[in-house]
Amino acid sequence: MDMEKFLEEEAASIDKIIEKYVPRKFSEKALLFKLNPPQYAYNLEALNKAIAEPIWEFLDRGGKRWRPTLFLLICEAVGRKAEDFVDFAIIPEVIHNGTLMVDDIEDASEFRRGKPCTYKIYGLDITINTGNAMYYLPLLPLIEKRDKISPEKLGKVCEVYLQEMISISLGQAMDIAWHRGLADADKISEKDYLQMCAYKTGTLARMAAKIAAVLADASEELVEKLGRFAESIGVAFQMQDDILDVTGGEFAKKKGGYGQDITEGKRSLIIIHTLKVAKAEDKKRLIEILNMHTSNQKLKDEAIAIVKKYGSIEYTKQFARKMVEESWNEAKKLLPESVAKEKLSAFANFLIERKI
Repeated sequence: MDMEKFLEEEAASIDKIIEKYVPRKFSEKALLFKLNPPQYAYNLEALNKAIAEPIWEFLDRGGKRWRPTLFLLICEAVGRKAEDFVDFAIIPEVIHNGTLMVDDIEDASEFRRGKPCTYKIYGLDITINTGNAMYYLPLLPLIEKRDKISPEKLGKVCEVYLQEMISISLGQAMDIAWHRGLADADKISEKDYLQMCAYKTGTLARMAAKIAAVLADASEELVEKLGRFAESIGVAFQMQDDILDVTGGEFAKKKGGYGQDITEGKRSLIIIHTLKVAKAEDKKRLIEILNMHTSNQKLKDEAIAIVKKYGSIEYTKQFARKMVEESWNEAKKLLPESVAKEKLSAFANFLIERKI
């Protein structure tokens, strides 16, 4: 199966569902206003300029939309029809894009998906508000379809949402503290790093899987196992991002060049492993370069040469593969044999082996 083509097709479908709840241009007939009617006036021009336009300028840049695709594959693997749940699949995706807008401000980034970051175009005020709005707008399907969801099930979905939104903030706090030097980044262990990733980069994949499983009537055990599997995919996806950042190629071009994580001073698993096994001289030099937050390509290349010297890229690749494999082995025992189950496994492998 051509996974890239499959993702492209799914992405187009997902964008149409997002438009249903967050239109490219608000009108008085927008579903949002039916579910949450204004008391006095619609103020369409303001809302279009300050919410709809920045959201769609960002979404139209692309993105793999793999979290809603994972959501729908899990519904199928549990034994339900994906089309019955497609509206809910937008929840983790819209939230994800909102977090990226805010992350770019927090990291003082210049580019995202090959274009200036949203705050560079629309300003800090609009971008912060829009990013925050994207944490809540995709929950509109839960209001629209509340008559079709039992109160108990709705309660479980909301519980998952709350847990994961808290986790995102905890993960981001750890990441910021480390690269700003508020906590000793050079003493971070693999377990510390994995916890940050589980909070930050694993959480929306875990949210997608657990909400899908709850809505599809999976057992509590299966909900947890699928959540853990999805979390491992999210973390492994981030590890692959880190690998692609230091190895160059098309992925790095879209980010604005390779070695951006070196500039950020990011303590990825690649860096943590190098600092653990490197000779004192190399360790000292790598820390020096990371703490410079340099954009100088020669210095970034020097840092990358150090991590390559100690096999840290290959170590990270193997770590990611093993993590996903182990979590899948736990989840697959509880899933019936089906084409969807096979697709789910192939999909996970694609995400952690991709080149872009």
